[in-house]
Parts: sequence; structure tokens; C-alpha cells
Amino acid sequence: MGDSGPVIGIDLGTTNSVVATVERGVAKCIPSRQGGNLTPSVVAIAKNGKRLVGALAKRQAVTNPEGTVVALKRFMGRKWSDPKVQDGRVKYQYTLAAGEHDDLRVVLPDKQYAPPELSALVLAELKADADAYFSKPVSRAVITVPAYFNDGQRQATKDAGVIAGLDVLRIINEPTAAALAYGYGKQVAGKVAVFDLGGGTFDISVLEINRGVFEVKSTGGDTLLGGEDFDNRIIEWLVFTFAKEFNVDLRQERMAMQRLRDAAEKAKCELSTVKETQISLPFLYTPKGGGQALHLQRSLTRDKLEELTADLVERCIRHCEQTLGEAKVKPSELKEVLLVGGMTRMPRVQDAVRRFFGKEPSKGVHPDEVVALGAAVQAAALTQAESDVLLLDVTPQSLGVAVAGGYTRVLIPKNTTVPTSVTEEFATSKDGQTVVKIIVLQGEDQLASKNEILGEFILTGLRPASRGAVTIEVAFDISAEGIVSVSGKDRETGQKQSITVSASGGLTPDELQKILAEHAPITPDHEPALPQAVSADPALSGLRDRVNGLIKDLEDLIPQAKHALEKSQFGADALQKAERAVARGKGAVGGSDIEALNAVVQELERTTNLFRGLAKSRTAGNG
Repeated sequence: MGDSGPVIGIDLGTTNSVVATVERGVAKCIPSRQGGNLTPSVVAIAKNGKRLVGALAKRQAVTNPEGTVVALKRFMGRKWSDPKVQDGRVKYQYTLAAGEHDDLRVVLPDKQYAPPELSALVLAELKADADAYFSKPVSRAVITVPAYFNDGQRQATKDAGVIAGLDVLRIINEPTAAALAYGYGKQVAGKVAVFDLGGGTFDISVLEINRGVFEVKSTGGDTLLGGEDFDNRIIEWLVFTFAKEFNVDLRQERMAMQRLRDAAEKAKCELSTVKETQISLPFLYTPKGGGQALHLQRSLTRDKLEELTADLVERCIRHCEQTLGEAKVKPSELKEVLLVGGMTRMPRVQDAVRRFFGKEPSKGVHPDEVVALGAAVQAAALTQAESDVLLLDVTPQSLGVAVAGGYTRVLIPKNTTVPTSVTEEFATSKDGQTVVKIIVLQGEDQLASKNEILGEFILTGLRPASRGAVTIEVAFDISAEGIVSVSGKDRETGQKQSITVSASGGLTPDELQKILAEHAPITPDHEPALPQAVSADPALSGLRDRVNGLIKDLEDLIPQAKHALEKSQFGADALQKAERAVARGKGAVGGSDIEALNAVVQELERTTNLFRGLAKSRTAGNG
């Protein structure tokens, strides 16, 4: 592993993703070609059929909600039949269907996608950023996942990396990565807790750090608890109050719901720094049979937001109580509590952490970037001949086998340090039994049916005997890479069967090979997504013509719409926005920044469509 080629660490996030590397002993983020260190984890199929990723995909979500996918990480490795997915999915964002193997599929205008296939587009975008940064292809990466991801979800993430053309050196837990970044290159010693509340998931991990050795003591969390849930509470409140005022249910209006989602996220972020914010969405709903457009204007206070989300914060604290108990660590024994993830900026979350742990949480790490930096540290450690970093991680969930009565017998409890191995003896459960099926399970429930099946195999040729007379030895082995091997052996004859568990991430080996053959590897359509790669002259010329045409259309429509807005409380604001859009268009049209021109085109298109509708309704009224 002493190859000197570049390696990267990737935080594949629910809301945003980040890529990082280690250069000359310093971990640093690699900037996106679209600007900044954060790449929105958004994928879209534009109306012209092009694939968009990142900022460009997010920018057009309001006008193309049916072709845009966000928060896909929540569905990685899950099955359509899983009731938690059905009950906890992010509402109003996707059309979901059961695929050939009854696993989750996302239906977009061009085809059905498996979640790893769409996540691969985000990873490919990050890989392209790294390629541009190093001026040569980068293929090796460490990718992070929530600590409480199960084996299937981890495999789905690894599948996404393979589809994107990456050699995934290791999948590591996000809180562990944050601790690596926190302690890297420092003489840090003691126990730390990492409180990681991101866009879609919550994790809490307790680690002990001692001069470059990072030992995870316990980990816990919830893969369906994050910023999306806080946004949904605001959206539900807005939908309810709108229905109460106008007797209109917005939940079936895809464009209106996307506008609500954007406004909810913006309001939530603003309330981290102010006590009150205004949510103003003019022309949110227009009756299909004609009639006056309806507007939404609400005042949302920090107190109201905290009331709406109090149970979500309390769920985080309950996980903290359980995880510290499993680690046998008291809050007073912790040296630091690290806050990771964008949702930890919320004052109510910080207050809850402060009260539970009895100390001021550390803000010495960047909540959005620290996980990627830690992944880069681990990537560097894995590829260097000598490294001062040693990571001792744990199994996030218990492993065991199904036993008589439909129960689970745990052989490796959660939070066991890996690598590890264990052997246990079992007896036959029926008279004359000559065959035994060994079903490998992952999960915390006593009932086998409620845990995930990782694999199964059959041991044959047992001696016919009375119940309990024949014993079978079952051995579990987990490598440092997290690969699970299970074997069963007849103690009398020595006959043995074994499997290496290959978790299903929603893609069969054939499906994965088919995707690789189709995309080799998958990439976004770079023409719209990568402005600097577009042929400059024709692209600039076409965009400038489009901007000029939209400016003219809007200038013609503004006078026609003014009368329709005179009696509306939104009139002055809407007209000012239109005039600002025209001014921005005129300011950008002479430049050569293709990304800026694309942004102006989208802004002008939205405003023009709005005012065209106003002018049309005014004409109909005069008729």
C-alpha cells in the first residue's frame, strides 16, 4: 500500500458531500469546480434529458421537481418492503416503485434508478473535482457512512463507489472519521464523544484517543433522523396552516411542495442566528379551473420551531444515553464533545447537548467538512508504508444466527472491536435431523424475522440421532475490513460448510455488472454540469441570446402584470424581484461566466413564467 498516487476521502452526505485529501501531513478539502467545498447531494434529469449533479441540479429543483432527487442516502441498501422506509421516507420528493428484485427504485423521466446508481453520480462528480485538482485521475478512496448503517447499506455505498470508477479502500463510520480529523497530528489523549446530526442521519460515538490510536468504544444512532425531518415538521406546519386558511391541500402539488421545502430549509437555517423569520411564497397555488392565485406568508419564530421539533431533539439525547451506557462511560469522563453535521448549528440542539453532557460542546472542528477530512486521514494511513494512525473500529450492530423457535442467538454483540472471531456450539432441534440450515442475521431484535438476513448455508450429512445428540460448531470471523465469514462444522465427522457474507445493497452482481457495462464508469452529463468543459464560443453565444430574449419578454410582461398586482400585498415585492432579475440579466449578458449565465437564465425563466401567468389572468379578466 505504499503507492504514491493521490488518494481521497469522501463524505457522501444526505444534503451535501465533500471530498478531501492529505498533502504534506495536512488534511484539506478539495474545492468543487462549481465553487466552494460543499457539493449538494442532488441529482436531476433536466427537461432536455441531460443529467445534472450538485449545485446545478439543486438550482432547478423548483421548476423540475419530478426529475430531481434529494436525500437519496436515506434509501441506500433498503428494500421497498421495509416498513421503516415507507413510513419514514422524505415525502413528496420521489416516485418510488418496486423493482425486479423488490428493492427500492427511484423513477425519473428517463428510467428507473437504484439508489447506488444515483449516488454514484454524486461520487463521480467528487472524483472529477479531485481529478481536476491533482491534474490526473484519482481512483482510490475511503468513503464514510453513518455509524448505524447496516451491512447492506454499507455494501450499497461501496457499490456506488465502484460504479463511479473508484477503488473503495474502506468504508468507515462518520463519527470515527470526525474523531480522526480532530486528533490527527495532535498529542490528544482521552475519551471523546462525537455527536453527529446531519441532513438525514444521527450518530453518536464514544472513542478513546491515545497518541494516534483511535479506539471506538461504542456507537449508536438512527438512520432516519436528521435535518430532513426538521424540514418536514416546518413543511407540515405550513401545509396545515395553508389548508386551514384556504381549504387547499398542497401535498399533491409537486412544484408547490418543492417551494415549501426550499423555504423550510432556508427558514430553519436562518433561525439558528435570529429569533424570527418570514416565509413569503407569492402565487404558491393557482386553482386549476381558474381563479385568483393564493399566496403564503407566515412568520416563524425560533420558539415555534423548537416546539415543532422537540421530540426529534429528545430522540437524539436518548441515543446518547444508550450509547454512553454501552461504553460504560459517564459524561463527566469525556474530554470533549464534538459537534458534527449542519443541524448542530441549531441552538436548541446545542443546549440539549450542553445539558446532557454537562459541558460546553467543542466547536473546534468544521461541522460540514470534518468527516471528509477524517476520511482523507484514514485513506492516507491505509496507503502509506508507515503511519502514526491506528483505527480500532467496532461492529455497529449485533451478529448472530437464527435458532429454534424463531429467535436470534447473538454471537458477536454490537460495539465489539474488529477484527474478531467467536465459536459456539449448537445442537440439533429435531429427532433424526440430518440437515441444518444456518441463517446469518444482523440486528438487535430477539425475533429472527425482524433482523436482516446477511446470508445462509446448509450443512448436510449429520448422523440421524435423537434431538440434541448431534452438535454443530458455528464460527464467526470479522476482518478489519468488516468482511464477515461464517462456518458450520459437524463435530463428529468434521464435515464443514462456510460462506463469506456478501451483503446485498439492493443490486445483484448481475445488475452491478450491467450498470458498469452501461456507464463504464457512470458520469454526469458534463455539458451542463461542468461549464468550463463546454466549447466556449457557441455556448456563450447561445446563452447570451437566451438571456437577451428573456429580458425582452419580461420587460414586455411587467407593465401588463402591474395592474394584477396593484391590490396584492405581494405586488411591490414581486415587481422589485422582476426588475432585479432584469438588472442581473443585463449585468451578466456581457460576461463570459457560463455558470453565471445559466443561473440568470433559470431566474429569468421562473420570473417570466410567473408574469406570463399574471398577464394571461388579467387578459381573461378583461374579456
